[in-house]
Amino acid sequence: MNTPALLSVEGVTAGFGATTVLHGLSFTVQQGEIAGIFGLNGAGKSVSMKVLAGVVPLRSGRIMFGGRDITSVPAEDRVAAGMGHVPQGRQVFPALTVEENLRLGAYTLRRRDRRLLSPGSAGGSRYATALDGVFDRFPLLAERRSQLAGTLSGGQQASLAVARALINEPALILVDEPSAGLSPVAVAELFRTLKAVAGSGVTMVLVEQNVTFGLELADRAHILQTGRIVYSGDVAALDQDALAGYLGIGRMLGDMTAAALTSRRPALDTREVPERRAARRAARAQRRRAATS
Repeated sequence: MNTPALLSVEGVTAGFGATTVLHGLSFTVQQGEIAGIFGLNGAGKSVSMKVLAGVVPLRSGRIMFGGRDITSVPAEDRVAAGMGHVPQGRQVFPALTVEENLRLGAYTLRRRDRRLLSPGSAGGSRYATALDGVFDRFPLLAERRSQLAGTLSGGQQASLAVARALINEPALILVDEPSAGLSPVAVAELFRTLKAVAGSGVTMVLVEQNVTFGLELADRAHILQTGRIVYSGDVAALDQDALAGYLGIGRMLGDMTAAALTSRRPALDTREVPERRAARRAARAQRRRAATS
């Protein structure tokens, strides 16, 4: 029996005003999986994340999370249900300290237990435990807990945004363009952070323009074009040519992407070659159908 998906997106349409951006978005995410959503600019990646987070309402379709229909559930209630969100651009509060940013992130945790407002109560201990857990995971933030968030480096702000999403101990986090604007050193540090988060059992949906970074992190990839998923597969089994075609990857970037895909593939013996060829044929057929639809 197949395990039910933690997140299921079914035929979602959404947009702004007279403009429709998502045209029947559908995909699933299993418990413990890192799902990567990739696409060219304008494909609808960030809108997809905002719809999942409850920031942008959908026009039709359905979203199931943990077996519950959350299609019409407000954003803050999705957080309370176990969904965290790391928005594009990180969006930390620059005039607040690191710890104050984390406290705001724990709003729903504190709301669920009003006793938190009473010093020394069980609620206060609960928040303190959650905060200590985040600082254990992000020791640099612990060192800078009293520092204004606006004075942190880009990589440190990225860590703070992830930590803020994790303080409520979510089952799923939505991470939107985490590597944007970061130096290569900061990107490498962020990769280790997100890998460690996933290793702790948190499920993740990742939108990423940096395809190489995303493929090195994701378990399963979904390629988005004009608001629809046109190609999906386990990263270890993706067709390199199909991926390059959908994403318009040039030769140099294609070499980097190929290296990322190769690093994710287990050693294969000759008995697996027919299966690989069949998968490639199926991917090409799927791409042709998408092009003619």
